[in-house]
Amino acid sequence: MPSLSRLRKIVQDVSSAATLDETLRLIAEQAKDVMSVDVCSIYLKDTEGQDMVLTFTDGLDQSAIGRVRMPIGDGLVGHIAKHQQLLNTDDAIRHPNFHYFPETNEDDYHAFLGAPIVHYREVVGVLVVQQREIRQFDEEDEAFLVTMAAQLSGTLGHAMNSGKVSALLKRGKKANTYVDGIVGSSGVGIGKVALAGGNICFKDVEEVCALDQQAELQDFDRALGSVRRELDAGYQQMADTPGDVQAIFEAYRMILDSDDLQQTVRDKIDDGLVAPAALKLVIEEHASIFEAMDDPYFQARGEDIRNIGLRVLRYLIEPNAVPAQYEQPIILVGDIVSVSDIAEIPAEKLAGIVCQQGSSLSHTAILAGALGVPAVMGVGELPQRKLSGQSAILDGYRGRVHFQPSSALMAEYIRLARQEDEFDRSLDKIRDLPAETLDGSRISLLVNTGLLADISPGLEKGAEGIGLYRTEIPFMIHDSFPSEQMQFQTYRKVLEEFHPRPVTMRTLDIGGDKPLPYFPVEEDNPYLGWRGIRFTLDHPEIFSGQLRALLRASEGLDNLRIMLPMVSSVEEVDSFLEILDNKLQVLADEGVKVKRPPIGIMVEVPSTMFLLDFLAPKLDFLSIGTNDLTQYLLAVDRNNDQVARLFSRLHPAVLRALAMICKQSDELGLECCLCGELAADPVAVVLLMGLGLDSLSMNAHSLPRMKHVIRSFTQKEAKQLLERSLAMSSEGEIRSMLNQVLEERGLGGLIRSGV
Repeated sequence: MPSLSRLRKIVQDVSSAATLDETLRLIAEQAKDVMSVDVCSIYLKDTEGQDMVLTFTDGLDQSAIGRVRMPIGDGLVGHIAKHQQLLNTDDAIRHPNFHYFPETNEDDYHAFLGAPIVHYREVVGVLVVQQREIRQFDEEDEAFLVTMAAQLSGTLGHAMNSGKVSALLKRGKKANTYVDGIVGSSGVGIGKVALAGGNICFKDVEEVCALDQQAELQDFDRALGSVRRELDAGYQQMADTPGDVQAIFEAYRMILDSDDLQQTVRDKIDDGLVAPAALKLVIEEHASIFEAMDDPYFQARGEDIRNIGLRVLRYLIEPNAVPAQYEQPIILVGDIVSVSDIAEIPAEKLAGIVCQQGSSLSHTAILAGALGVPAVMGVGELPQRKLSGQSAILDGYRGRVHFQPSSALMAEYIRLARQEDEFDRSLDKIRDLPAETLDGSRISLLVNTGLLADISPGLEKGAEGIGLYRTEIPFMIHDSFPSEQMQFQTYRKVLEEFHPRPVTMRTLDIGGDKPLPYFPVEEDNPYLGWRGIRFTLDHPEIFSGQLRALLRASEGLDNLRIMLPMVSSVEEVDSFLEILDNKLQVLADEGVKVKRPPIGIMVEVPSTMFLLDFLAPKLDFLSIGTNDLTQYLLAVDRNNDQVARLFSRLHPAVLRALAMICKQSDELGLECCLCGELAADPVAVVLLMGLGLDSLSMNAHSLPRMKHVIRSFTQKEAKQLLERSLAMSSEGEIRSMLNQVLEERGLGGLIRSGV
């Protein structure tokens, strides 16, 4: 048995491997060396999950790689995969499960030891060692192989998603290769890969001495001017998007025009370097300072500096560069795709965005959603240059990107996309019809938004109002707290555009998965920490400005509704109402006549479910936030890869909690809405109808589809299905039953499309 330090070194080496090929090679070499065996092979489960495929071997015939495939349950390897347990035999040929493959020439090997590689309860591979002579591997051998497989499962699972692309392209295989990431914006995009910022990178720049320093300075100044014009053009191209998006261009311009950055580059040119080399040193120096900080805001500034530096470098290397002409739809791929990268692509040609880093709350994801462009974030390292120009399919419903798809897969996605477009167009006829069941029960369908660019899509899809306006988004994409006047202008525009429809604005909800970049809060468990109403009540100087802006914006319109996030006690509501009444009086004294808006709370903390009788006299409405309520009920952080699979939207406990809340709200005479991703799930909507909710709030894209579901059932049928579901013990059982019902009703396409 190797020492713990040796095992750690092996794991460390494998974790740093750049590609799947390198990962497998390191595993095989190390295991073969440590255990003194003749063969170490690795089998991986294929993308369909049906076969175990020989993917790498050190000792068997190399021509067998990719050719030897064993269905799960077949052969020794298939047996290990099926039962997820170790197999140790001194003479494999005599084992009843042995399956001989002539391609491997493994009839010369007798001793066999194999261990499953399990990632999140699923077998992703099998690690096997073999030896020619008959040998019974001992307990230490077994312990080492099991330990190695267990410790490498996470690395191998990630490598299959990221490095597999590099490995398959290197072999020149045409395959349905994909990577998985985080859904940034839903939808399907098909096009050719284009790299954000082109193919230029700093690592290719050599530190060369300048022959003509004056010429280098002139080249640098000329490049700065070209980037200024590029940013100005991008600013103008985004003129129809929210002012918050244009503000990002202004931030880029400030970095570009930084006296410190420019002067340092000129100094290095004066010291004898060519302009590209001088720029490289300065950008690396400035960016690394910011990126080394713990503060995510300053880390993001480091990314901005690198982005601007690359733009200047492009014009230094290609001074006469002209914007690329895009004849086909483009899938824009980059480490972190910036707003200015997006602005360079004509809107009608931008089919999708793929970021190696980032989350669903990044600036890129927010803008992609506002523009209606599908996006997948955080896919990990990609061989960008090898992918450039290749065909790709971006599945924004599943968070998956297919590179070099087969003609069959491409044809299927084209068919699905066309079918989806035709189905969406067919729903135009019900745009102005109510969301009414077949027996005449109505539900209001509202839209979730947080950017001005979302207003038009919501209205175009027939939204009856805004059920959730996320006021934190403008806070998140500014470099500081927006002023009261800035907030007023945003809120007023939203209220005017939707007037006379109701607009429910949630007060600032930061913390947890929504940190402010310029106001970092260090917490061991931010989801149970200083967030939502807790933060705003503790910062009346911030809260007062937001409340004044909201109230002022509603003057003469009277369609504002205010909603409080993360309420967990009666005292929090009392404190808010005291502040609200004070602001109403102060505004009245200033001559601003504003009616007291309806007040509601988000029901997302379990404690609130048991306080509704105390809260009801103080409130006008409730809104169930299913995302956080599910998270807290199940004790599952939906953004934690280790447990995200346990996040169950129709978990029986969640469904029973929803039934309890709806029953209480009806008895207490409180209007009850539901917002969150559950409202855009066609299977769940059938049950939400049965709960008797007054309204559902969702993304604009889903509105017509959910209306179609509602208009396909009676209220009586929905209540019967709800009763059946409440008697079931798992989400799988509930969904299976409801999927069958939707299929029988001719709504199966909604399930398959992934909405």
